Amino acid sequence: MSFLENIHTLKTLIRSFHPIIVIETVEEERVETLLKAVVEEISTPLFEWTVNHGLAPTLGTKYSPRTNEYARPGTNQVEAFEKTAEPLDALKYIRNIERTGIFWLKDVAAHLNEPEVVRELRELANVYGSINSAFVITGESVSLPKDIVHDAVYFELNLPDGDELYQTLSEVMRDLKFRHKLRINLQGEELNQFVQALSGMTLKQARQAIAYAALVDGELNGEDILKVIHRKAQILREESLLELYPVEENTAKLGGFVGLKRWLARTKVGFSTAARRVNLPAPKGILIVGIQGCGKSLAAKTIAREWQLPLLKLDAGRLYDKYVGESEKNFRQAIKLAESMSPSVLWIDEVEKSFGGGDGDGGLSLRLFGSFLTWLQEKSGEVFVVATANDLLQLPPELLRKGRFDEIFYVDLPNAQERAAIFTIHLTRHHQALPNFDFKILVTAAKGFSGAEIEQAIIAGLYQALHEQRELDTASLVAQIKNTVPLSVSRREDVEKLRAIAAERFVPAR
Repeated sequence: MSFLENIHTLKTLIRSFHPIIVIETVEEERVETLLKAVVEEISTPLFEWTVNHGLAPTLGTKYSPRTNEYARPGTNQVEAFEKTAEPLDALKYIRNIERTGIFWLKDVAAHLNEPEVVRELRELANVYGSINSAFVITGESVSLPKDIVHDAVYFELNLPDGDELYQTLSEVMRDLKFRHKLRINLQGEELNQFVQALSGMTLKQARQAIAYAALVDGELNGEDILKVIHRKAQILREESLLELYPVEENTAKLGGFVGLKRWLARTKVGFSTAARRVNLPAPKGILIVGIQGCGKSLAAKTIAREWQLPLLKLDAGRLYDKYVGESEKNFRQAIKLAESMSPSVLWIDEVEKSFGGGDGDGGLSLRLFGSFLTWLQEKSGEVFVVATANDLLQLPPELLRKGRFDEIFYVDLPNAQERAAIFTIHLTRHHQALPNFDFKILVTAAKGFSGAEIEQAIIAGLYQALHEQRELDTASLVAQIKNTVPLSVSRREDVEKLRAIAAERFVPAR
């Protein structure tokens, strides 16, 4: 939703007699900008309350003086009304002034466990619901008492869109150029790439990332885009359930998977302008099932690399929170973040562990699974989901229904041609001369091995060769392969059962 759409929506909520509006966000700067725009359009005063200052008119609005925007924060603060620091005193003061307006209460949710405060807010809500006034409650997480939740509506303030980020980039560039005398060498397509790199950040985080990238070497140019992406990856790891794999650093290569690659090459057109012209929806995603170590995770990375899209991995291990309601909130935030960075690829590894429905979790897995299915069916953002699974028996049957994903692929053990490609990829990655190896012997020896098992055999062989101070050769690699018991042998019954089920129901990746 754009900034103008946010103004319209919030203004409509106020005019349609919603007395309590909740905005869960840490971006108070954006809330202030939004509220100032709204009260200017409806010509009403704006007041704000904090526990350390009390209630006061908001700077730069009706009944409050204009201030010097370059002044140090806090030096132009409006004097608060007397004895309004306590939430109950502030609400009583609002009742007594008998004035319409918008009252922004910051972090007041922590005080809504006091019966007197709840009672006063309920009574004011009954009055304000008919006079186009409202309380706006903000905080990182706002949980309302049952007594007043029916009077409230939650307003979703999404992360900044491209227009807001572009404006922020322009403002920071002007400041860096004129105040700090730095060189600015960004123009044309680089500006659009910079804005895309900033997607998924708050405005404050975006400003900090831009300024840091420029101040490192005294210049802001196209090379700083990668610095911003690295900072974004760090923020995602620290503050969300997502891990970012930047396009610029995704070097994944996939041996075999010809059928999957052919399908992906055809489906990529769904992200094009031509597809949008004919109202063709963007592709939703795929489910990849199969034997462990056969390239499902690598396929997710390869898709993002081939399509030149950022890859976001959902950390299922951090999804479940010990506090009631927080897991659902964490999931919603991760989805919103992925959509704010679209077009992107969202990778959910071992999806059966995320939504398999564990015992004793109070139905949490089922609720999360329901939220995931709803989003997958209704999402409008260009987020391509790649879900991978090892255990078909743990997957909810609803996930396998036709239409949930664009396609479901089965990954089998690599055939001879695919094993040769896997050997080539990993030997090349470890700087081994390919003519020194007899691929026919290696491919035959590794029959029944997964890609991961082949890679590990090469790594073990290199360790042995380095220890013995000699070159890796075909004989030593074959020795490592013979010393390995592959999954296809150690868990033969499970593998055969999986192959039998998948062969009947899913499309082979090869």
